[in-house]
Amino acid sequence: MAELRGSGGRMEVAAQGGSRLEAGAQTPPGPGPSSLPTPTPEEGHQEGLVELPASFRELFTFFCTNATIHGAIRLVCSSGNRLKMTSWALLLLGALVALCWQLGILIQHHWLRPVLMAVSVHSERKLLPLVTLCDGNPHRPSPVLRHLEVLDEFAQENIRSLYNVNFSKGRDALAASISRLDPHFHLDREIRLQRLSHSGSRVRVGFRLCNSTGGDCFYRGYSSGVAAIRDWYRFHYVDILALLPAAWEDGHGSHGSHDGRFVLSCSYDGKDCQDWQFRTFHHPIHGSCYTVDGIWTAQRPGITHGIGLVLRVEQQAHLPLLSTQAGIKVMVHGHNHTPFLEHHSFSIRPGTETTISIREDEVHRLGGPYGHCTAGGEGVEVQLLHNTSYTRQACLVSCFQQLMVETCSCGYSLYPLPAGAEHCSSARHPAWGHCFYRLYQDLETHRLPCASRCPRPCRESAFKVSAGTSRWPSAKSADWTLAALGEQGLPRESHGQRSNLAKMNIVYQELNYRSVEEAPLYSVPQLLSAMGSLCSLWFGASVLSLLELLELLLDASALTLLLGGRRLRRVWFSRPRARPASGLSDIKLATSQMPTPAGGTSATQGLAGLISHGWCFTGSGESLSQRELG
Repeated sequence: MAELRGSGGRMEVAAQGGSRLEAGAQTPPGPGPSSLPTPTPEEGHQEGLVELPASFRELFTFFCTNATIHGAIRLVCSSGNRLKMTSWALLLLGALVALCWQLGILIQHHWLRPVLMAVSVHSERKLLPLVTLCDGNPHRPSPVLRHLEVLDEFAQENIRSLYNVNFSKGRDALAASISRLDPHFHLDREIRLQRLSHSGSRVRVGFRLCNSTGGDCFYRGYSSGVAAIRDWYRFHYVDILALLPAAWEDGHGSHGSHDGRFVLSCSYDGKDCQDWQFRTFHHPIHGSCYTVDGIWTAQRPGITHGIGLVLRVEQQAHLPLLSTQAGIKVMVHGHNHTPFLEHHSFSIRPGTETTISIREDEVHRLGGPYGHCTAGGEGVEVQLLHNTSYTRQACLVSCFQQLMVETCSCGYSLYPLPAGAEHCSSARHPAWGHCFYRLYQDLETHRLPCASRCPRPCRESAFKVSAGTSRWPSAKSADWTLAALGEQGLPRESHGQRSNLAKMNIVYQELNYRSVEEAPLYSVPQLLSAMGSLCSLWFGASVLSLLELLELLLDASALTLLLGGRRLRRVWFSRPRARPASGLSDIKLATSQMPTPAGGTSATQGLAGLISHGWCFTGSGESLSQRELG
């Protein structure tokens, strides 16, 4: 007896208890689909290019049986035991939740773009960095000499009122100085030192600054009276420097600024330095400065293979209120970099021999999504006002100066000016001090956009220095050492005074240098590797397992569309339609009169004719329903 089975949306006819029937043989007539003829081998089923299971249950069973994901087959082989099947279903669901949770954390960390710092040590010859030395004794510019004398008298008056200190200078010299002042000179005497408040046993000292209308005032206070006097004097000093001509240069900024030589001797690796290996400039605060730029390559570490300097320390300060220390300012910096002595310098004590050991670190930062850095100043919004290579400090100074020009309509006298701007002066800008200190407070509290506008360089060299000192010259060698230095330019009045000398050695601590490089914590290959490890941990899955899941989703989607389309066709054909009264008898008559391949008629082959005219089976191998027959 033959039966009709539906598999994958196709029809198959098989014989029960025997082989397939021969071609052209007919089964005995009977009711239902069992009366259908068995197809010949030529008319049998051939597998199509794309075939789908007949139901979702069959699709899921096939996937669980053949998938490479661990645990999926337990849902099929344990189907007879509901407890096991439920337990394995819960275990697989829990593993899926844990996998999704860990993958979410992993992807979240990846989008944060964390980096690793890889430190490596290299050994090769390196160029010695530049060394800038300043004597800490700024001289009085000749065009504003009389203005500074008036400022000194005003400062003495303020200090006398606060601390009852008597100064030797009389008022006769002051009257003579005032008579020769520039008529455009204006010293704002409203900005004076005063005691602000008592905080327990400590007294705060400062000065008041107001805007042009006087309606907005604030106090610039200090817990140290020395710091208050120095900052107050510096404010008036910078205000006077703004009166200097833009192209003014004074000859005192060169080697002759001390009526002698600041650098008494210089040598590198046992050889004397040449004059062209020094660059000189004058700093308004730190005095005459020298940059040792010999372009030397360090051959070996040690004192005998470094730079040796003997320096003269001038302690007769021209501006005693501007600085309270005696010594030499030193800064180690890279080639073609501006030395910012206010931020990165250190001091050398007179009467000592100081050995400065340098260790270099190269820093390589990642740009793009991993961090905000610039390669040589590319993409930086701020235009550098210094004619040197890009450094973050140079960018911050330039940014502050440009913001001050925009806000206060003038620039700070110690910084270079943008094109078309002028320095701040009380004669031209009466309330510039109020504007400057307000802006400077915002810079100190990081409320200005300069920090975000000035990224760090993607590649830079950082110099770490360590210093050791000893007394020089010693008590037993002071006589002949000072006598020998007298022939090299040391003034005679300085003989016997070791406090007017300082010796300095600048060497590489070691030729090895550290390279600090940023590397992404999760690059794309590392991210994929970590995701694969998690998938293997929880499911024993691989990339091919994920492709099997993708195939399952595609098959399920296609099966949903096909079954949905079949249901819509059933609904469409089941809608009531107007038919003639004798329609059923006409159909039966047409069925009985359909010719067979041998020339006869049969109900079964008439049914096949109906299928060819648009009738369809319902279910899987079922006969036509009475509803469809009308």
